[in-house]
Amino acid sequence: MNIILLSGGSGKRLWPLSNDVRSKQFIKLFKTDDQQYISMVQRIYQQIRSVDPTASITIATAKSQVSSIRNQLGNQVNICVEPCRRDTFPAIALASSYLHDNKEIKKNEPIVVCPVDPYVETSYFHALKQLDALAEQSRANLTLMGIEPTYPSEKYGYILPETSDPVSKVHTFKEKPDLLSAQAYIQKGALWNGGVFAFRLGYLLEKAHELIAFTDYCDLYQNYSSLPKISFDYAVVEKETKIQVMRFSGEWKDLGTWNTLTEVMTEPVVGKAILNENCKNVHVVNELDVPVLCMGLKNIVVSASPEGILVSDKEQSSYIKPFVDQFSQTVRFAEKSWGSFKVIDVGENSITIKVTLNPGHQMNYHSHERRDEVWTVISGTGKAILDEKVQPIQPGSVITMPAGCRHTVIARTELQMIEVQMGKDIRIDDKQKHSLTCTE
Repeated sequence: MNIILLSGGSGKRLWPLSNDVRSKQFIKLFKTDDQQYISMVQRIYQQIRSVDPTASITIATAKSQVSSIRNQLGNQVNICVEPCRRDTFPAIALASSYLHDNKEIKKNEPIVVCPVDPYVETSYFHALKQLDALAEQSRANLTLMGIEPTYPSEKYGYILPETSDPVSKVHTFKEKPDLLSAQAYIQKGALWNGGVFAFRLGYLLEKAHELIAFTDYCDLYQNYSSLPKISFDYAVVEKETKIQVMRFSGEWKDLGTWNTLTEVMTEPVVGKAILNENCKNVHVVNELDVPVLCMGLKNIVVSASPEGILVSDKEQSSYIKPFVDQFSQTVRFAEKSWGSFKVIDVGENSITIKVTLNPGHQMNYHSHERRDEVWTVISGTGKAILDEKVQPIQPGSVITMPAGCRHTVIARTELQMIEVQMGKDIRIDDKQKHSLTCTE
């Protein structure tokens, strides 16, 4: 299979674990058989591989998510980076052009598109293989997956098939309805539109050229910011006449809120927390190094991270976004391709950060114009490079870098450091990358 996974959004409804850099699909909440925690993107990647070990997986995403993807999946997946956000049709057009021009996928090959963050079991991925086969063999230009609804929802669009057969022509689409309309749609046999579909690559490229003036992938990428924001449903799906839908009745959940996310958590506590015996239907996710104690609470979610602390009734947690939009602060935790960082203190003229580098990885070789930095190694070994001069580092090593000094660190083992940034004008954009000629 050729699969495009759409990875977008900041997931503010899962604040404080999600932020502008770490979207909900990168939060590690799902426990594996070996007692490790993995994220939504890691889980869905492993599930695809278990069903189709040879699948070609491409993630269409924003530049801000590339580091998290590389951190969690390594170099095992293709990444098609959107220069800026332009909704699902431009993203899918760019990814399709990337597959054709850069990966040499032929126009007659089927492509499956799905979101990166649903909670599903193995049957879903077997269904994707069926969708792939239908796209290859059918005369239809588009084959959708319609999710058998389990309740009338106002969150999803609806697909109304012509028949109740496992695969049917599509009669019509319905936008996200009110509750009464959703009940009426379900009584008529409507299916949830989960944003999962398949097509032959040549069909999508033809549609892209009809709606966008471009020559190839490079041209489309360079002019991406000028494209109108338009959804794939509006641009293509609702206008296509040769379209069919395949029913899917397996487990499928959109984990977009704390309420739905806690429904699939295998244990009530992740991190340091204690619930007394009078707590009922309480979940705690604690990323801090301090304990959380809950007593006599009911139907509550508690989440703590360097970004903040949430204590909410589970049903009310669905309405978090407008409140989170009022916050304005520096991102305090992020995963990078080389490791991760956590802000542990912010002063008037200083920021203190705990940095973790993965074995064999390094930061970009860079400098800052408006701040000095001091790094103190607390564990691990490696080497620091300052203005092309190499020095070994180990626990207790202190590296001082005045403004303008070019620097990087290369980790031999996992390397943990305390980084102190000092200056009157500390900004995230105060970073100049340089070419590194000396590594020994």
